[in-house]
Amino acid sequence: MRIAALILASLVMAGCASNQPKPMPDDPMYAPVLPEERAQPVVPNGSLFQAQYADSLYSDIKARRLGDIITVSLQERTTASKSSSTETTKDSNTELPSPQLFGRDVSINGNPLSASFGGTRSFSGEGDADQSNQLNGEITVTVIKTLANGNLIVRGEKWMRINTGDEYIRLTGMIRPQDISADNTIPSTRVANARIEYSGTGTLANVQEQGWLTRFFNSPIWPF
Repeated sequence: MRIAALILASLVMAGCASNQPKPMPDDPMYAPVLPEERAQPVVPNGSLFQAQYADSLYSDIKARRLGDIITVSLQERTTASKSSSTETTKDSNTELPSPQLFGRDVSINGNPLSASFGGTRSFSGEGDADQSNQLNGEITVTVIKTLANGNLIVRGEKWMRINTGDEYIRLTGMIRPQDISADNTIPSTRVANARIEYSGTGTLANVQEQGWLTRFFNSPIWPF
């Protein structure tokens, strides 16, 4: 009964995992942030000058305020390789000689009371892992927050419809204004705490997913 209950719970968990909401365009989490409205002076003085929105003669076009736009150049490439091998062997033997009484071996119906035990255990395991990922492209995001030290929090997404499916790129992270180039771009390798998501939805994405029963048999819960 406990095994049946465990299997049923695993099937329910696998089914719930497949029912997670699919990513959709115009997610409020990745919606652009509009710049703040210009503050009105408390005391009207007849001047059109606003200090908080004034630009210096030497200012550039780099993003630095809430709602500004910046282009992130995706230059991600990772390579990982790992190999391990384990082998153990253990032999054991135990002998119990027949007891003697008055110089003669004690026996029952002519069978000696001696015994011996022996055993051999061995284990061999080997594993290899090799993974490589590469992502190139560009995505334009907006500044959603300006920190006290001048760093900027950026976030944005881009959706593309190709044939019968949608592909999207999402990015969030923190950047330094000093790392922004003169053309208002920054490489993704300069984005701190970056979260980059590249995936898709639709028919092509669905056929690449395992069914809930297959996921159960491939999960660690399956005992065989």
